[in-house]
Amino acid sequence: MIHSAWMKGFTKRANSCCGFAAWACRPPPRRSNSITPQYIGDLICWTAIGARTTASQTHREMASGLSTPVGFKNGIDGSIDVAVNALTSALQPHHFLGITARGQSAVFHTRGNRYGHIVLRGGRKPNYDVRSVARCERALMAAGLPARIVIDCSHGNSQRDPARQPAVLADVVRQIGAGNRSIAGFMVESNLARGQQAIADDLSRLKPGVSITDACLDWQATARMIKQACKQLRPILAGRKH
Repeated sequence: MIHSAWMKGFTKRANSCCGFAAWACRPPPRRSNSITPQYIGDLICWTAIGARTTASQTHREMASGLSTPVGFKNGIDGSIDVAVNALTSALQPHHFLGITARGQSAVFHTRGNRYGHIVLRGGRKPNYDVRSVARCERALMAAGLPARIVIDCSHGNSQRDPARQPAVLADVVRQIGAGNRSIAGFMVESNLARGQQAIADDLSRLKPGVSITDACLDWQATARMIKQACKQLRPILAGRKH
């Protein structure tokens, strides 16, 4: 029963990825499972390592061989040291046991991932502000790493209130407008409908489009904030000299 449920869920996920790919839009998943990346690797454009697994050596090794940029989130307490250490590790070659696309055990030899970056997701307090970003830049440069930062508008930065995500993004856009060059992107937690719901014993009572994990913004609010950010950033980014 468990095996059947897992396969059903994994198949749905793969089919969803195929659907996005058909629209020329590849999804960016969070990698919590280190066994399955080979099965859907062709459909993925970006990878996130969550705050609870950034310290995992297994995930650092996996990240060193992924064919996508990888974002390591800071620790759940807000510490960025664990993410800096993870980036340093993932940058190096590794050798480890894994599963091939044919489902066979093998020893993987990786070259290291040059496209790692940190994801500031907050902790006990938000860390998307100017001072927090500058502190992160200094830590990355001190470790010999490029100052590439993605801001998570949810989690600790929104204090888990989805209604605060637009304000976080607005602050990030202001920083970029003021000349920041280290912020490479941002992420939001969004779903079709706002809020969250618990998984009921009777699954028929679940509301379609409502998150069963973290509370999310609804699609309409997400579209508004993204369009506003795009309107403000387009002339700024177009004027940059790379």
